[in-house]
Amino acid sequence: MKLILLLIPFSLLIFSCGKTSLYNKSIQFENNEWKQKTRPTFVVYIPDTVNTYDFTLTIRTTTDYKFNNIWLFLNTKTPSNQEVREPYEIKTTFPNGAWVGKKTGTIVEHQLIFKRRKLPSKGKYTFMIEQGVTQKVLEDILDISFNVTKAED
Repeated sequence: MKLILLLIPFSLLIFSCGKTSLYNKSIQFENNEWKQKTRPTFVVYIPDTVNTYDFTLTIRTTTDYKFNNIWLFLNTKTPSNQEVREPYEIKTTFPNGAWVGKKTGTIVEHQLIFKRRKLPSKGKYTFMIEQGVTQKVLEDILDISFNVTKAED
């Protein structure tokens, strides 16, 4: 019984130390193909303008992915309907052919991280991702995820 009483506070301490996601959603691509017309969209409610937030976009590919990068456009729509379109490049391999991302078996995880962002107004933000490569279809793309967490100071 004493052991259980010791484990409960210890367990609460361990689980309370991790970052809690404000938003986390993943979208899988049919047949592992990201077609240009497929535009994953993530709608996030930001509750305040005081705190800073970390945004992480994760794309998982197979080790059969043929290119050394992924170009994409991040389209952001604010609560006041202002829209911004920004291009980004995610490097997938180093010049020697080694994977840049975290590789587990035949899956490679590539991340685009925006740390410590303060948003100008609270409310609903819409983030839409466009595939920006000249190929109409990017093969060997498994899924895309969008995660928002409150930044830790």
